[in-house]
Amino acid sequence: MTDKKVILTGDRPTGKLHIGHYVGSLKNRVQLQNSGEYDTNIMIADMQALTDNARDPEKIRNSLLQVALDYLAVGIDPKKSTILVQSQIDALNELTMHYLNIVSVNRLMRNPTVKTEIQQKKFGESVPAGFLIYPVSQAADITAFKADTVPVGEDQEPMLEQTREIVRSINGIYGKDVLVEPEGYFPPKGMGRIPGLDGNAKMSKSLNNCIYLSDDEDTIQKKVMSMYTDPNHIHVEDPGQVEGNTVFTYLDIFAEDKEKVADLKAQYEHGGLGDVKIKRYLNEVLQAELAPIRERRMEFEKDPQGVYDILKDGSEKASKVANQTLDEVRDAIGINYFK
Repeated sequence: MTDKKVILTGDRPTGKLHIGHYVGSLKNRVQLQNSGEYDTNIMIADMQALTDNARDPEKIRNSLLQVALDYLAVGIDPKKSTILVQSQIDALNELTMHYLNIVSVNRLMRNPTVKTEIQQKKFGESVPAGFLIYPVSQAADITAFKADTVPVGEDQEPMLEQTREIVRSINGIYGKDVLVEPEGYFPPKGMGRIPGLDGNAKMSKSLNNCIYLSDDEDTIQKKVMSMYTDPNHIHVEDPGQVEGNTVFTYLDIFAEDKEKVADLKAQYEHGGLGDVKIKRYLNEVLQAELAPIRERRMEFEKDPQGVYDILKDGSEKASKVANQTLDEVRDAIGINYFK
């Protein structure tokens, strides 16, 4: 037995990860992993990714290795964290089925996160059933590992509440406390979502406004120099707007020298500081942050089979835990007929 809290977190493999993922979750996962206070499980959620990519499975297959490389590059350590692949954990499918039997279709359709994503993806009347029920699948993921701590953004709280409802229902209906209610772990202030290079509120692969963890030095420089700043700051001597200026938003997040950033802001607002100068400084800051990550990634890239072995070992370890939970749920329901 261990007194450690149990974490489950992860990502959909729909492409390489970018610095938005790094700031919003990856950096924090490494800190939690290294704290020694948590039993950390990190899932590559390929089944969830297939709910809206079923007709393009190659995209998911190709992205699996890329996401794993990004994990290892930022410091996710398979000796400290279990890295697993969702589709390789058979018990999750049966747990999902048991949970679906106690959740109404209306409840699923009221989930605000799902409603928003359905609109964003423009499904119209053709919402895949698998997509509609993915909060139940997530509940299976969380409860299979008895996770009591789930790092989430604020927009994911409705998903977590769905899981808690399912836990209460299963435990209540079958009269046994077989499942654990999870709590959300919200990232520390300043580690939330960062805007895209174009000033869009969200950095997104589909919007093509990302800096990827795997980008080389020249690519990062070109992307930084093309970043959105203050459209009214036309001449160097013009006073500039700091608020909403993407370059300064990034400097606030990544630059360690906060005093220098404060000085640059004051100069920019007063007039006399050009966009090129602040972009060059941001480029220096980002290169320093991302170069070690990129170098580690290139090392792991040399041995793709070794990376797949890490995923296989993690998935096998996770399967044993999930199978135990499934066995307990079957016992509670009373369908372990041949035990």
